[in-house]
Amino acid sequence: MKQGFLPTILKQKEKEVAQLVMEELQPLRQTYRLYDFLKDHQDKLQIIAEVKKASPSLGDINMGVDIVAQAKTYEQNGAAMISVLTDEIYFKGHLDYLHQISKQVAIPTLAKDFIIDEKQIIRSRNAGATVILLIAAALSETRLKELCDFAAGLDLEVLVEIHNSPELEIAHRIGAKIIGVNNRNLVTFKTDINTSLQLSTHFKEGPVYISESAISTGEDAQTVAPYFNAILVGTALMTTTHVADKIKELRIDKS
Repeated sequence: MKQGFLPTILKQKEKEVAQLVMEELQPLRQTYRLYDFLKDHQDKLQIIAEVKKASPSLGDINMGVDIVAQAKTYEQNGAAMISVLTDEIYFKGHLDYLHQISKQVAIPTLAKDFIIDEKQIIRSRNAGATVILLIAAALSETRLKELCDFAAGLDLEVLVEIHNSPELEIAHRIGAKIIGVNNRNLVTFKTDINTSLQLSTHFKEGPVYISESAISTGEDAQTVAPYFNAILVGTALMTTTHVADKIKELRIDKS
């Protein structure tokens, strides 16, 4: 699936990684395990709330946002985890945002980036992340497994993101416990919530599943709620003037 925009991003990432030094490991920030939380709170469709200023598909989304205030609002309104964009070029994120937010909230934080190297994993952990994102489309199966194992060795949880059936099979094969289905096609950048519905027929008992992208209304959330433990929501929360109301609308009662 290495066509479209993804290879451009990955080439840039390789350049960035080449400049990074291997940081000395700092203590892991203490919070609950996302996997356990999602398993224990299946009465509601849980929200992973994202802090993102921009994206390649939409351009600027909310450049003036107070990232810490936004993250605290997410936490106060019941988000299970906060996803923080750390990619600078394409998403106008920053590792410092992860650091600032992780210092101010008690819930898990996700380092949302195109992670291709151990150096990035250590940096993310040192910046306060307790969960990292690994994208199946960006890595070979062997490399995906290596990075998953490396992260697990550092007590980090891994959200393995997939987009289609072969990638879902890979995620299951390598024993991924937290699997995200991205409704955005990384080649065309178009979103389709049916991606989540189609792939949900292949889900297994053990993992927890998160539907990502293309979810902006209660109706969208209701559509995926029967099959998923959580949804990852960015744009809808970054563009609303009533974050609390939006979270309430999306956090579907499943009990």
